[in-house]
Amino acid sequence: MALKKYNPITPGMRFKVGVARTEITADEPEKSLLAPLNKTGGRNNTGKMTVRQKGGGHKRRYRIIDFKRNKDGIPGNVKTIEYDPNRTAYIALIVYADGEKKYILAPFGLKVGDQIMSGEKATPTIGNTLFLSDIPLGTSIHAVEMTPGRGAALVRSAGTSATMMGREDRYAIIKLPSGETRRILVTCKATMGTCSNPDHGLTTLGKAGAKRWLGRRPRVRGVAMNPVDHPMGGGEGRASGGHPRSRNGIFAKGQKTRNKKKYSTKLIISKKKK
Repeated sequence: MALKKYNPITPGMRFKVGVARTEITADEPEKSLLAPLNKTGGRNNTGKMTVRQKGGGHKRRYRIIDFKRNKDGIPGNVKTIEYDPNRTAYIALIVYADGEKKYILAPFGLKVGDQIMSGEKATPTIGNTLFLSDIPLGTSIHAVEMTPGRGAALVRSAGTSATMMGREDRYAIIKLPSGETRRILVTCKATMGTCSNPDHGLTTLGKAGAKRWLGRRPRVRGVAMNPVDHPMGGGEGRASGGHPRSRNGIFAKGQKTRNKKKYSTKLIISKKKK
């Protein structure tokens, strides 16, 4: 895993820092695992813009990822490690012993030719998916389920991992990348290892156009708007704008936004780092 700097042959290349992507072994995705991906541009069914700063971007095709990992007891071989434009982590194409092909989130260190497995028979090695009841304490995991059988919901972005802290009764205690420690049913599954592409957070796009390729439009600061457009707008000269808040008036710093009556609040042991 390495970062790549570019020669400053254009102003946009001068500060660009990218990932070398030496792990990638295939240029073309598996056609049978592709699906169309339509864009909304942030508009709803009537054409009204409901989400700002969205639109444009390069055309994409969705890669169907197996987040459930429910082919228990059937070994699979890693055929390729591929780039996925829809997520920050890399994906791996798995060919199972029965001939079926599936994409999974690639853990860091998984290589072409490695064998993976899920279920009770799987060993706690990188890429294998186990029930939380079978995962050794202190190990790093990713792609963690929140509801049994529903598929991985937590710890799916590049370079992230959770830690298996312990078990109590029918719950496992998991420390998440945010610093939050919470209980998750031991009948949920998780994958061993850390998510791939850990250097993703160190990249620099280099120019505004690279952000547009990702489908993100310019973001206008609230203090630059008029009072009718934003709570922080208006004022004579360069006014500070008051307390930082969103366009809807929600404070950016310090205001709690979690619902106290949410059903899963009782499962949280300690909240995330501030």
